[in-house]
Parts: sequence; structure tokens; C-alpha cells
Amino acid sequence: MATILLEIATPDKGEVFAKDINMLICRSIAGELGILPKHARLLTELVPNALRIKVDGGETLLFVSGGFMEVTPDKITILADSAETPDDIDVERAKSAYKRAEDRVNAAKSKGDAAIDLGRAEAALARAKARLLVKGVPVG
Repeated sequence: MATILLEIATPDKGEVFAKDINMLICRSIAGELGILPKHARLLTELVPNALRIKVDGGETLLFVSGGFMEVTPDKITILADSAETPDDIDVERAKSAYKRAEDRVNAAKSKGDAAIDLGRAEAALARAKARLLVKGVPVG
């Protein structure tokens, strides 16, 4: 089966992933994308989500909090704000962050609480939800 090189780097950790893969499924500002070997050139912004990395019939999940992705026919480069493997994620901390963010989003929407920045609250909720998804914890 054909492969494409995936490299993921962050400012804090440097290179966090580098491997030949069969397919990458990610979420960009334009929606969900599936990247296969020999993909057309692409440059896009990523949103917080779980990357689904398919290799030899298996799948690995990796959290990214956003960043940029460049695709060429033989390489995918992701420069992520931050990236975490399932082992890096503290489930209790992610659950607490999810609950706080969910409460803030609900307060901003239902009560019209002007002190809450809805965009920031929704971004925090998306990050917490993605972390829990990577750990396999179901969320509402």
C-alpha cells in the first residue's frame, strides 16, 4: 500500500511525530479532510481536533490544538500550536476543562453574559472535547 510521510512539530516539543502513513484524517477551517499519498498540494489552517493517522490497517489518534498543514504529493507537514499523544492527556483535567468551557458557552448563550468571550469559550470547549476523543472518553 502506498504511503506518505507525516511530520508533526510544535514550538515547545519540536518534532513529535514522523512516520510514513497510509492516510491522515484531520479537520481544517474548511472542514474535514482525508489526505492520501499523491494528494494535490494544499496549505490550510487546522482547528483543534483529533488527527486520525492510519498506518497498516491500524489507527492512531493524536490531539492538535490548531496550527497549519502543508501537503505535497509525498509529504504532510503539520506545524501545530501543541500536540499530545493519548499518553500525554490527563483525563480528569480534560473533563474539568470540558465542564468549565461548556458552562461558559451556555452562560454566554443563554444569559447573554457579556463578560464571557463566546469565541474563546467555544475554542476551549473544542480543545477539551478533542482531548477526550483522543483518550476514547465519550462527550456530549
